[in-house]
Amino acid sequence: MATVKLGVNMEYVRHEDKNFEWGVKKAAELGYEYVEPMVHWGRELLSEAGYFHSVSMLDDPLRVRRAAEAAGIKLSGLSAHTVLGRPEIGVEYLKQAVRFAAECGAPVVNTDEGPKSSWTTEAEDFVLMRYTLGEAARAAEPRGILLGIEPHQQYSKHPDGLDRIQGLYKSPAIGINFDTGNSFLCGHDPYVWLEKVLDRLVHLHAKDISAAQSSAERGKVTGTAVGCACGDGVIDWGKIIAICQRAPRDIVLSVECGTVDEAERSIKHLKKLL
Repeated sequence: MATVKLGVNMEYVRHEDKNFEWGVKKAAELGYEYVEPMVHWGRELLSEAGYFHSVSMLDDPLRVRRAAEAAGIKLSGLSAHTVLGRPEIGVEYLKQAVRFAAECGAPVVNTDEGPKSSWTTEAEDFVLMRYTLGEAARAAEPRGILLGIEPHQQYSKHPDGLDRIQGLYKSPAIGINFDTGNSFLCGHDPYVWLEKVLDRLVHLHAKDISAAQSSAERGKVTGTAVGCACGDGVIDWGKIIAICQRAPRDIVLSVECGTVDEAERSIKHLKKLL
């Protein structure tokens, strides 16, 4: 039986106007065992000024490791979403994220396919995505890093599409980062879909969806940035946990919500179920 652990994606402090270290410390104070940092390329004004949580991959990866160690918290993975169908962006972005993850101590690099180029065909998109994933996997394999492909965009909005992307390049490094909220909003049964990918699951975005958002958007969108507090929405977390406990590896539920208050309510709800 796999052990299910609780973490939080750093998006929960997106509106706090605080830096990465503040968010890591706050996550530990709330009782989370893991945190999922978000990384970016280059330099970005708000992060550099200390008003946003994202970390530049031009920074020393030990900055992330030290912040986690100081707070007594671990890393579940890196949020490194890029465009798989544009190799001029995705290849170097993911390769750098893999190297960054290996040095800072994050076992998984999470991404999705990204938005489609307006001028490419579907067949061309899958060739381009295969190239990007192959290059990323060749960097990840020798470093022991896993790549988590998430359901979110045009091709991964249904189970067959996600399977097709994940299987484009045969590598033990490429798995699934399942997103409960995105899969639900796409119009699918998240429990059935989770069962389908369970043997390939490497990470899970614990995203709940409010009844209001469900009524307004289900079947009309491919996902959403963050959800509501776990337990406030439509997802049955007891059922999600029970499924994850049958996974071949331990799984971190990385809560994706938009505020500190929601993160606090989420961990209180999830801890009761564990």
